[in-house]
Amino acid sequence: MLDIQYSLVIEATSDPSFFGFYSPTLEGFTGVGHSIEDCLYKAKWGMEEHLALLREQGLPVPQADANPTILIQNEKRLEKAA
Repeated sequence: MLDIQYSLVIEATSDPSFFGFYSPTLEGFTGVGHSIEDCLYKAKWGMEEHLALLREQGLPVPQADANPTILIQNEKRLEKAA
């Protein structure tokens, strides 16, 4: 079981050795990892650090997700205008 408080999106990039991640619930929280497992590890600890920083700066802390999910997908590509 993964012990995270907020949902997480992990995106595969065109470089197979890099993945990006972010939380759709936790504004401003992003990161990169070298594997899905690396992203999960970094996200768990990064979320805790991000929340501590929000509290330290007196910023609002979003309510934790009741049932946090992890979505793994390909990186979204910007469409080129014709």
